[in-house]
Amino acid sequence: MGYADLPLDQLRRYQSEVTRPDDFDEFWQRTLKESRAAAAETRLEPVDNRLTTVDTWDVTFSGFGGQPVKGWLHLPANRGEAPLPGIVEYIGYTGGRGLPHERLGWALAGYAHFVMDTRGQGGDTDDAGGSGSPSVPGYLTQGWRSPEDHFYRRLITDAALAVDAVRGLDAVDSSRVLTHGISQGGGLAISGGVLGGAQAVLADVPFLCDFPRAAWISTRAPYDEIVHFLLRRRERADRLFQTLAYVDAVNFARQAGVPALFSVALMDPTCPPSTVYGAYNAWSGEKSIREYPYNQHEGGQGYQQREQYDWLRGFLN
Repeated sequence: MGYADLPLDQLRRYQSEVTRPDDFDEFWQRTLKESRAAAAETRLEPVDNRLTTVDTWDVTFSGFGGQPVKGWLHLPANRGEAPLPGIVEYIGYTGGRGLPHERLGWALAGYAHFVMDTRGQGGDTDDAGGSGSPSVPGYLTQGWRSPEDHFYRRLITDAALAVDAVRGLDAVDSSRVLTHGISQGGGLAISGGVLGGAQAVLADVPFLCDFPRAAWISTRAPYDEIVHFLLRRRERADRLFQTLAYVDAVNFARQAGVPALFSVALMDPTCPPSTVYGAYNAWSGEKSIREYPYNQHEGGQGYQQREQYDWLRGFLN
């Protein structure tokens, strides 16, 4: 597969035309205030992960509307008494938190690592405010008539409140909590990190960015859900994109004030590079990006994780 998006020099200058709703801040401040008011105490139960170098807890915290959301907390077994920097990780589209012995890289590198489950998708958390039990996609048009009802209002709120929950753990240094994710997780790292007040954001090949352009040029799911919806409902385009503007990572990036490390794959047909640059170029804090010219949506994988270890070593020191 070759390049199907803008040339690299144009990507680096690309500016998203996503419109920020006038009540964007009020909408999200109200949403978080209501959900925080309904929050219950975070619960932790130790689990046997069959490992000797990492300890794991099954975590339940309060997400959107006070609804319970699951996650795994991984800590190095030899961590000592000092609180650790925290990494809140979000999962890709249709996925869930998985099994407790998966996703161990951050804990092995010395971090407190929280893997948030994804409501309504492939994990253990119901979408109590929407479709109920976890199900197959799509989610981009679920609740399209209003930002109040949209699926990603609930999931982004979960992502922000996961930062709250991790910041409140005894094992975590509350002044050093970061967000991370790939694809959908990368989009949530942006929105949840900004709303939750994370100290830095790691966003890899992020989804949920620049919806209007993504719908025009992406040839793959999940963005093609928008196309399939509108090809039969032609009169609903304006309303749908007005709703999506409330959950578009570009609009969160515009109000970010913390450092971020992005990655982009220049042959990515799932999250086209211009949509990633739409969020990256809108990022209002210190930022850098790693480009992978010959990769598709797999992005940098282990190479990018190595970049993140180095970047965080400099950031945290």
